[in-house]
Amino acid sequence: QVQLVESGGGLVQAGGSLRLSCAASGRIFSNYVMGWFRQAPGKEREFVASISRASVVTNYADSVKGRFTISRDNANSTVYLQMNSLKPEDTAVYYCVARVAYLNVIDSRGYNYWGQGTQVTVSS
Repeated sequence: QVQLVESGGGLVQAGGSLRLSCAASGRIFSNYVMGWFRQAPGKEREFVASISRASVVTNYADSVKGRFTISRDNANSTVYLQMNSLKPEDTAVYYCVARVAYLNVIDSRGYNYWGQGTQVTVSS
């Protein structure tokens, strides 16, 4: 089992920044592909970003490309999501996720482990 705990969410004005963190425990962190999904009220859960085991490959949703950056620290079993130039439409609960294979990373069904989520609210 892998346990994922997110932190860093909160309320920020449009144009501001937040950095989300996700601390993992339970298995060898570097064995897992990590990612972030989000879900806004009344909407389906959507892919935000993913990062391969050695940080060689990253993918982003078009809606966040150029504004968000995913990174990981394998020594400290943590993955980050730096969010800049935030918009009200970024308001959502953000979930940290983990999976074994870097395949079809935008499909939520491939992720074995999910955190509890952290709320991000962007005011206009």
